[in-house]
Amino acid sequence: MATINIGSIKFKWQGAYNGATAYTVDDVVSYNGSSYICIANSTGNLPTDTSYFEQMSSKGDTGANGTDFGTILTTQGDLVYRDGSGIQRLGAGTAGQLLQTGGAGANPSWVSTSSGKILQVVTSFKRDTASTTSTSFTNTGLSVSITPSSASSKILILCSWVAGVSTTSYSTHWKLNGTTTNAIADAGGGGSSNTVSIGLAGTPSGRSGSIVFEDSPNSTSQQTYDLQFKSTHASATIYINRSGFEDINTGRSISVMTAMEIGA
Repeated sequence: MATINIGSIKFKWQGAYNGATAYTVDDVVSYNGSSYICIANSTGNLPTDTSYFEQMSSKGDTGANGTDFGTILTTQGDLVYRDGSGIQRLGAGTAGQLLQTGGAGANPSWVSTSSGKILQVVTSFKRDTASTTSTSFTNTGLSVSITPSSASSKILILCSWVAGVSTTSYSTHWKLNGTTTNAIADAGGGGSSNTVSIGLAGTPSGRSGSIVFEDSPNSTSQQTYDLQFKSTHASATIYINRSGFEDINTGRSISVMTAMEIGA
């Protein structure tokens, strides 16, 4: 009986198939993701020609249940996940959405952000001074504009300033005047219904004031909010960012207004 040395039998890996290469028996090539072994000397015959090659291994499946993600992920932002049957594609969500897991046994999904999120913030500063003797409300020069991204959003206004008056005989009055809403208090004590939400008792020295107000403009149009002031008497001068008198011992201030869009 003839003796065969098993250790001398081996395949000869030749890499990717090349039509110009002369292949001999036991040469192994790769072709279109699969591998083939040469069973008869061949030049220019494709590995799929069973007269010269036999297939050793086959390329894996592609598509929804395969591993070729290049055919599953079609759009930038796509994700892959496994459902109850195999690999699946989760298309990109819309801007601002969050990826939410459904827990074990459920598929992930995109969800809109929860309410209460701050969507944008706009701040303006007034660094110079302004004054008025008018007994009607007039703009101080401090204002902020914001354009809501959704009609259901709320607008939160934070405003702070320093006020002064030229005489202690009269008071200063302030209000926040918006595109659709004014921040005013109810009338009372003989005052008018447009008395501001915050009033400062008259004093020559500077006193701070602030307004916190939530607006519901129900609009996606630009909203502008102005800080306005007026004097209770034409003989009294009202100031912003300074006291009612100035000397070497007094200083000036800066006023600030911030508008925040809050998702509803």
